Amino acid sequence: MKVNYFTQQLVSHVSVIVAAILLVGLLFSHFFEQYVYDTKTDELAQYGHALLTDIDRSPKPSQQTLQSFGQVLNSRDIQYSLFDEESKIIYSTGLKTPLIELNESEWAQLQSGKAVSVRQEQSRFDQAVTFVLLPYFQGPQFVGGILLTSPIEGPREIISQMNRYLVYAALTALAVAIVLSGLLSIYHGRRIKRLRLATAAVSAGDYTIRIPESGRDEIDALATDFNTMVRDLYTSHEEIENLENRRRQFMADVSHELRTPLTTIRGTIEGLRSDLISEKEKDKALQLASGETKRLLRLVNENLDYEKIRSNQITLIKQPIRIIELFEVIREQLEPAAQQRGTAIRLESPETLTVFADYDRLTQILLNITKNSIQFTERGEISLLAKTDSQHVILEIQDTGIGMDSEEVEKIWSRFYKAIDSRTSNPYGEFGLGLSIVRQLVTMHGGTIEVSSQKGHGALFTIQLPKESI
Repeated sequence: MKVNYFTQQLVSHVSVIVAAILLVGLLFSHFFEQYVYDTKTDELAQYGHALLTDIDRSPKPSQQTLQSFGQVLNSRDIQYSLFDEESKIIYSTGLKTPLIELNESEWAQLQSGKAVSVRQEQSRFDQAVTFVLLPYFQGPQFVGGILLTSPIEGPREIISQMNRYLVYAALTALAVAIVLSGLLSIYHGRRIKRLRLATAAVSAGDYTIRIPESGRDEIDALATDFNTMVRDLYTSHEEIENLENRRRQFMADVSHELRTPLTTIRGTIEGLRSDLISEKEKDKALQLASGETKRLLRLVNENLDYEKIRSNQITLIKQPIRIIELFEVIREQLEPAAQQRGTAIRLESPETLTVFADYDRLTQILLNITKNSIQFTERGEISLLAKTDSQHVILEIQDTGIGMDSEEVEKIWSRFYKAIDSRTSNPYGEFGLGLSIVRQLVTMHGGTIEVSSQKGHGALFTIQLPKESI
């Protein structure tokens, strides 16, 4: 059975209020009733002691004295009776019987010198009364006592009135509880409904929605968590969309890149099979087909290499490497490509500076970055620099090429990202995977890589690798 939030709040508040009022009301009513009867018995006892004190002063008080005392007590709605040691009534303002009816327990208690008080008694009197029995001694001799009675209608009326006040207070508290629970449930219900609507909007694909938050209570804390979740979802959604767009672009680029070499290879094969290529041109055609085949292999190998690195399927074999020798290898391999673009490669490193790294993977890192610099630098200079600080070996690759703006700098590490200017026939880094592989490899070495660049002012790649093995 579905129970809405308003009903839950109402039932819980009313239940608590009713339970609290019943408990407090019963306890207070019991306490107040006991207080009223104790007060009445104390009052009777005080008057009784006062009368016994007067009798002590005058062992045989006159009838007028007893009557005047009775008139005083009558104004307080109190009756009294004097009785002897055999419970015979000597004087009474209320009782018409000759004897005081006492049970054995009460009589024994009186003879021992103790007072007897009863809150409510009706069987021995004409009406329900509160009575007090006080013993009277002359020296050590028990000679009788005094009985004081007072109707209980007065205390009962006081108790009934107090109970009526308690009922009024309970009804008032119940009404307040209903109103407050209603207002609170409406207030919190609106906040919960706002969360539900926001959740529905997110499930429908709206990641821009936000819920107001003030930090007052747990619902606001939930709203804060919800907003954080939506922001994270928005970021993830954007990343997924960007990745999907890059994947589509990558597939389009790969298709474009594959079409040209495959067309060339197919044309060469068809030409050779149909003898359309002369003997003089066969070597040139085969060389062209071989070059296009190598280009296809680079595409496949770069994708396989990236997946292996990303899934930690490669193992680094670290060893001390002289950096100047590694720089010379890089220059030797890439200098022909740099010369075709009118670019010079300059090396600068201390002769004895070494780094503890995997030779093949560090070579791959430097080759990828330097190839990238050659691709975007024409008639300029590329510098490979090495230096050290207390904890790191620092490698810098700086070019004087076209540079990048801040948005491009953020994107170059993403897989499939490829700058528009790189869509050339340049055979290096044309598939948008090189720098993504580079960063993975640097991270595997326990190092960091950063790039700084400005549009039209070249780019600087800075690699920090730890001096010792980790």
